[in-house]
Amino acid sequence: MLLSETSKLDAATDGKRKWMYPLVRKGKLYQYRSWLSYIFLALFFTAPYLRINGNPVLLFNVLDRRFVILGQVFWPQDFFLFVLAMLAFVVCIVLFTMAFGRVFCGWICPQTVFMEMVFRKIEIWIEGDARQRRKLDEGSWTAEKIGKKTGKHLLFLVLSFFIANTFLAYVIGSDALMNIITEPVNLHLSGFIAIWIFALVFYLVYSQVREIVCTVICPYGRLQTVLTDKHTLMVAYNNVRGEPRGKRSRDKNNQKGDCVDCGLCVDVCPTGIDIRNGTQLECINCTVCIDACNQVMEKINREVNLIGFYSEEIIEKGSKPRFTAKMGAYSAVMVILMGVLSYFTLQRSDIDITVLRSAGLLYQEQPGGYISNIYSADLINKTNTSQQITLEADNPAVKIKYIQPVKTLNKEESARTTFFIIMPANTIHEAKTNIHLKVMQGKTVMGETKTTFIGPIN
Repeated sequence: MLLSETSKLDAATDGKRKWMYPLVRKGKLYQYRSWLSYIFLALFFTAPYLRINGNPVLLFNVLDRRFVILGQVFWPQDFFLFVLAMLAFVVCIVLFTMAFGRVFCGWICPQTVFMEMVFRKIEIWIEGDARQRRKLDEGSWTAEKIGKKTGKHLLFLVLSFFIANTFLAYVIGSDALMNIITEPVNLHLSGFIAIWIFALVFYLVYSQVREIVCTVICPYGRLQTVLTDKHTLMVAYNNVRGEPRGKRSRDKNNQKGDCVDCGLCVDVCPTGIDIRNGTQLECINCTVCIDACNQVMEKINREVNLIGFYSEEIIEKGSKPRFTAKMGAYSAVMVILMGVLSYFTLQRSDIDITVLRSAGLLYQEQPGGYISNIYSADLINKTNTSQQITLEADNPAVKIKYIQPVKTLNKEESARTTFFIIMPANTIHEAKTNIHLKVMQGKTVMGETKTTFIGPIN
């Protein structure tokens, strides 16, 4: 078997890292990936600054324990929703990987999008195609090389700085980021340091680490080998049709497969593998080998998709893709999780209330035949508007007397109130009575909770 130029480098055993110089072949799938990447980049750079009902589209403020998804604010009290969302996400990844392999890595993953559609294009623009880049790296340090390398890495660093700013906007919010940018550095020293740490990390990832993130660091590549089976569609070489490889021959007795062994599928691979050797952990399903092979097949008047989306079963038996029972089971679990998540999300109250009866106290006898318990309540306003609130009980015989009232709860603010719940003694028939409380703004119910009332048994 003949090895391409890139494969020859990989075949060396000197123990050193072999730098990748993938060729670029702009076929149909590459154009689709480019448009999808442009959409992703537009969303990535604008999402922290877009607003829905006054809230950002996305915010993951771990420091203040405030999370915003599509304009909806989530607090630590909504942690169970986060758990449900993560479970649904994991099941979705499992299902998607079982059905389509590692397509996420090649088409949607931010690492691949930035590396191949941004930084790689800058590198090609400055240093040239794969062969020119290799020649430049192997050559001596001339004025041309110094100029190109300096320009490239300066652009990489500037772009990494902008990515770091955007990334930080997802964590602390765009308003806080603008304060760091516009106000003196000494007022936001920690934020300024964080920006540069993120910038240097991104710069090193896209200038030095590169494909090692996909082949070594990311655990998803290893997870793929566990989740895929003979029914999984993934980028694969149709060896039944392609073998034996070789140049086209006029000798009718010397019949060859469709693969002409040109090596382009290896030359274009960003991780340097030979897809003809079968499914490999390093393959990110970026489909560049499909585009390169299809261009060759068109030139020699052969059917395209010698490399394409195939499962092991399709290649061996010529069957069609099918939805397996395992995929159906995971789909059912995902639908159930999404249904439960949607239900609880829609049932979220605008004001979260947690009521605790004061510890160490039983009940107090009040004049006029009344019994009281003292409570404290923590209130969180999850909306982006101020709320004028009161507490009411479902039972009209129950009265509420405030010690520390909260009349106005500002947007996204938490507050504490202390109050008595008072009941007529003649209405208490058990040691513990369940009390249902509602948080009201006018006649609108903003939140609900339950607590227990302790009193003498009549």
